[in-house]
Amino acid sequence: MPATLAELLSNALDARSTLCAKLAEENTDAYRLFDGDTEGRPGLSVDRLGELVLVQTFDAPLDAEEEEGIARLYRERLQLDAVVYNAFSARHPGAGNALSGEQLAQAELPRVVHEMGVKYMVQGRHEERAPQLPLAMRAARRRLMALAPGKTVLSLFAHTCSVGVVAARAGAEFVLNVDASEAAIKVGRSNAKLNALPHRPRFMVSDLFAAMRQFAGIGQPRFVRGKRMPKFPEVEARQFDLVFLDPPRYAKNLFGVVDVVNDYPALFKPALLATAEGGTLICSNPAPEVDAEAWLAQLQRSALKAGREVREARWIVPEADFPAADGQPALKIVELSV
Repeated sequence: MPATLAELLSNALDARSTLCAKLAEENTDAYRLFDGDTEGRPGLSVDRLGELVLVQTFDAPLDAEEEEGIARLYRERLQLDAVVYNAFSARHPGAGNALSGEQLAQAELPRVVHEMGVKYMVQGRHEERAPQLPLAMRAARRRLMALAPGKTVLSLFAHTCSVGVVAARAGAEFVLNVDASEAAIKVGRSNAKLNALPHRPRFMVSDLFAAMRQFAGIGQPRFVRGKRMPKFPEVEARQFDLVFLDPPRYAKNLFGVVDVVNDYPALFKPALLATAEGGTLICSNPAPEVDAEAWLAQLQRSALKAGREVREARWIVPEADFPAADGQPALKIVELSV
């Protein structure tokens, strides 16, 4: 007999008991409580964000009984009363389920969560579909705490700048966050202000291809095939000790196409050339269907074509709240010594 949703959620909590105790000791109160794609209910995720339980569906929505059952389980087991539910679909970028005035106020309320002592601002519902704190990236942020001290750091596709903030908190000499979304960068600035940072990170709203090509020394023309390109900030060529490349699955505009399945090298080459010799380039790939070893081999070939070499590669595996049923995490993260 298939397990009920309540049983699946309860089993997931039990499986995380050791991890949750460790995270609490580290002053972390933001993590995944249930990952439906690997724990028996595809398309459903449940996250803890401080005192908020964030429930999200990306396929079939929950019915009223399921919503009530989820809220009851976490109220009884974790003493968490605040629950926000977002029902997403492929047709619409935003949540499709309407919330009452009180529910919406709770969903949009800015909240401060903690991860390894670093503070971040989050909302249960906000302008963008992507999470304001990508929880699966915690392992990479943990690694940055060891890598960043004294380094110059460039965060590409920085989103709400969690990577840049943790690098600054760890003692990076200089941090630059670059993202095309002004709304995301605004949250990133708020995140920086929440923390006592030795050096304040910098922020740049720019198309990522335009920024990467300029840092890499390739350059970004103002006109392409006789057409004026959209405005973008002009920057000098520069290399950084540590570059973090965290693209979305797919995006397209006049500057180029982000396609992590079919053309990761288009992103990788300029990011690599913006990384200093002897530096570190951390790359992520969010496409579950991409084979990790095949992707790494592609990066190694791309580096050689660009006149550089991957001297060492190290996998950064998402932590236990993001289980991988087949040993292949949906999110691939690799640290490259270049």
